[in-house]
Amino acid sequence: MSTEKQYPMTAAGKQKLADELEFLKTVKRKEVVERIKIARSFGDLSENSEYDSAKEDQAFVEGRISTLESMIRNAVIIEEDEQNNDIVSLGKTVSFIEIPDGDEETYTIVGSAEADPMEGLISNDSPIAKSLIGRSVGDQVKVLTPGGEMDVKIVSIK
Repeated sequence: MSTEKQYPMTAAGKQKLADELEFLKTVKRKEVVERIKIARSFGDLSENSEYDSAKEDQAFVEGRISTLESMIRNAVIIEEDEQNNDIVSLGKTVSFIEIPDGDEETYTIVGSAEADPMEGLISNDSPIAKSLIGRSVGDQVKVLTPGGEMDVKIVSIK
């Protein structure tokens, strides 16, 4: 018996996935079915690019629905520990400065299912998060990234 992958995430992250799932099931799925009906009315399906496109969209939507259902079913909610802001862990927001130039960056460490680096949410599997998890304020850490190595100093954990 194989066990399904677990997806650590915040309660807000799980809700975001649930909202996307609801949209796909109630709105997007109906739109794609309607596009398929219209494309069928154009006649010969073997040379109907509208039909092919709609069927591809349908496959994508159904695949995403399946993925989201699995992620939600196997979600492990990260409990936000308000008491312990001494150690970097999943669900924490950490600020650090790059050494020596001092640019400060702030990220929240989340599960891969809700990671969005452009919004400051980095996966616990990312090189930065892996380097920071388990560390404390004031620690200097070497972070190996695809762009090279950088030294950082943790300035706050929330």
